[in-house]
Amino acid sequence: MPSMTITRINPSDLHPTPGYSHITVMEAGRLAFLAGQCPLDMTGTLVGDGDLDAQTDQVIANALAALAAVNADPDRVVRSVIYVVSENSAELGRVWKRLLASPLGPGFTTASTLLGVAQLGFSGQLVELDLTAALDR
Repeated sequence: MPSMTITRINPSDLHPTPGYSHITVMEAGRLAFLAGQCPLDMTGTLVGDGDLDAQTDQVIANALAALAAVNADPDRVVRSVIYVVSENSAELGRVWKRLLASPLGPGFTTASTLLGVAQLGFSGQLVELDLTAALDR
């Protein structure tokens, strides 16, 4: 089976980034599209009601478990979208920094988008993470 190559590119004529890459290219392999990872525990109960850090940590744990289920490490992530219920850029930045400092951190060196949104799917939910990962054939 041929291995795949992931290339992260930051063109010199685009602004510098706080850790992510403007472009991610995957040369070969398969893709895994993870459903939005929510701050729910194994019973489906919301973790950390009103606590952005606790919810971010649960989302990280859930995303790591989902990646492990397809034998993918965080460095195989080729696209991420982070949703945070907030209009406050400092809160969005706090989530970004927490993600980067986590075991999932290598997944955010790739093409990434961070969005402040009005509401997410579960009552009290403050954060959600959507990932795409590159897999070997």
